[in-house]
Amino acid sequence: MILLTLLAQTQTGPPGSAASPGGGFNLFVPLIFVLVIFYFIGIRPQARRQKEQQQLISTLKTGDRVVTSSGIHGLISNVKDSTVIVKVADNVKIEMEKSAIASVAKAAE
Repeated sequence: MILLTLLAQTQTGPPGSAASPGGGFNLFVPLIFVLVIFYFIGIRPQARRQKEQQQLISTLKTGDRVVTSSGIHGLISNVKDSTVIVKVADNVKIEMEKSAIASVAKAAE
């Protein structure tokens, strides 16, 4: 905050002097700088993670060992359009949304 105050004071000059040309634009430079930093720290990594998750979901296949977002470990026994059937124990199968799959551990061999 102190940096912005000092920056504003250096841009305006001493009191009573005429305004410098382009003075309005100089007020937006710190705001633009903050928005660019916010984009690279917040928005871009989130978009990358979302793209990786979509790629993971699209490559699911029967036999993959998966971990769901709720922590259930299992083996995919069937893949449908928007759901998968996960075998979690003998004779126990759960139908889940593909978006509930958090990670693929490894393919069963």
